[in-house]
Amino acid sequence: MTRGAGSPVAFGLALIAVVVWGLSGPAFDYSETWQLVINTGTTIVTFLMVFVIQQSQNKDSEAVHLKLDELLIALQGADERLVDAERLDEDKLLALAAACTARARTQRRKRARTRRRQ
Repeated sequence: MTRGAGSPVAFGLALIAVVVWGLSGPAFDYSETWQLVINTGTTIVTFLMVFVIQQSQNKDSEAVHLKLDELLIALQGADERLVDAERLDEDKLLALAAACTARARTQRRKRARTRRRQ
């Protein structure tokens, strides 16, 4: 559905609908009812598209998380607690973020000491 809603065909159909509506204006004397038709139609389409767009974003987000999880699993030494981190509640996520920050600081210090020795 998300692919179809963003397709050139969907755009073409919407464009044709607007052109037909515009051309029909003189036949309806550009009445309030004539204007209401396009206003109501666009409002309904906009409302429905919010859900289509949200579905698309959710699907994309899930795909990115799966790819990142696969990389975390494949990397030796990676913190596997990060796999599925997006499913943690806020407190656990904050604790995990703090642990990752501490780990990053430790790694930076180790690298800095190694560089100084060289």
